[in-house]
Amino acid sequence: MTRDTVRFRLDGVVHEVCNPDPTMTVLRYLRESLRRTGTKEGCGEGDCGACTIVVADPEARPVFRALNACILFLPMIDGKSLYTVESVSPPDGPLHPVQQALVDSNASQCGFCTPGFVMSLYACYRNGLELDEAGARDALAGNLCRCTGYGPIIAAAQRMAHYPAPDQTAPLTIDSDGMLAIVYEASGTTRRFFAPRNLAELAELSAAYPNATYVAGATDVGLWVTKRLAILQTIISLGRVAELRQISETDNAIEIGAAVSYAEAYAALARMHPDIGELLRRLGSVQLRNAGTIGGNIANGSPIGDSLPPLIALGARAGLNKGGVRRTLPLEDFFLGYGKQDRAPGEFVETILVPKRVGRVFRAHKISKRFDQDISAVCAAIAFRREGETLRDVRLAFGGMAATPKRAANTEAVLEGSVWSETIIRDAMAALEMDFAPISDMRASAAYRLLVAKTFLWRLWLEGSGAPLVRVPQEEALHDGA
Repeated sequence: MTRDTVRFRLDGVVHEVCNPDPTMTVLRYLRESLRRTGTKEGCGEGDCGACTIVVADPEARPVFRALNACILFLPMIDGKSLYTVESVSPPDGPLHPVQQALVDSNASQCGFCTPGFVMSLYACYRNGLELDEAGARDALAGNLCRCTGYGPIIAAAQRMAHYPAPDQTAPLTIDSDGMLAIVYEASGTTRRFFAPRNLAELAELSAAYPNATYVAGATDVGLWVTKRLAILQTIISLGRVAELRQISETDNAIEIGAAVSYAEAYAALARMHPDIGELLRRLGSVQLRNAGTIGGNIANGSPIGDSLPPLIALGARAGLNKGGVRRTLPLEDFFLGYGKQDRAPGEFVETILVPKRVGRVFRAHKISKRFDQDISAVCAAIAFRREGETLRDVRLAFGGMAATPKRAANTEAVLEGSVWSETIIRDAMAALEMDFAPISDMRASAAYRLLVAKTFLWRLWLEGSGAPLVRVPQEEALHDGA
């Protein structure tokens, strides 16, 4: 059974939109169709947070997720409950605790960004979070204030939980049976959007439309539309495929479905290796982590995807599916070149299997221009075990250093079977020049990238030896002006 109508709740009322433009953003629909102009358009690429909305799935214990409306396609909220800044409190009623805390803290200046801050905090409030200063800063890292008024906003975030709770019993459930199958006719062309509910439907659609664009969180594909003005003919959304939203764990590995968001995978991965948790905490913003998926990061094959170096260092494997025929391969082998992956037409990423590598040393490190919510200039990860002072099973991977996320084969060979010492670390740093010839771009110069990669190994040595942090012993690399 299929249907062509997007159905969602807004302020408890069911809205229906028949065969909408598949790539109409929620932001456009709110502002242009519903005249809900409290949701602001700022960057149009999920960076500033002015367009933040809250979406909840109709589950027994729903999670309220802050999302960027500017890169979220309208069909992707099918079957969900939507909240905008106008939803937070009735026009003639008392202020919501989030709003009252902002007022009492004098936490608004020009006001343009304020609705986005309200909605990010509203999600925290509905999820029952009591924020300290560090938690507030993390929760609001995806909301930018043009007036730099962050202090009072952080204060409001910490006090909002202490106000009396309002009535929050509006219904969430909605009848969304059947696979969503939109057929949109415009300008003599036909565009489609499918939201299969299970792997069988997904496999059938993948066979019928082998050149379709797959969407999980749209954190990247959304920009194709808003920035490149791309016209996507056929979209297959993975967000409702139950099998792709599962996380299973054994003593030896974690298996993550391709439609599991970063936010959902965070706890399991951070528990396994704290460095992965810290890396994911800096991967985008709360809004982006609520939408974006590890499977999408892999399928996009970006050379600067932050999740890829640590997964490769841990020996992760990608599980692919084409018409029900499955295969797995080491994650590093999936990337063939810039924008090219080992994936046939109609084949999709189904799972990611991450070995726990118990008893091994694991470190991951990211360098970017901004600490929060920025793409890496260099991302590095290493995993190995120690037999006394000897290094074994060394796996070292980098992002931002080549056309694909890539292992440092020559450097691994230097380290493998060697005795842990400053001399071997220096030799490994020199070997990096045989593994990589990075490019210069807007994020970093080639020389700086190579220096950062060497510094990662030098830092590893200093941390392991207990020596004080000193300048990396590659003085000649410091004179390029990077």
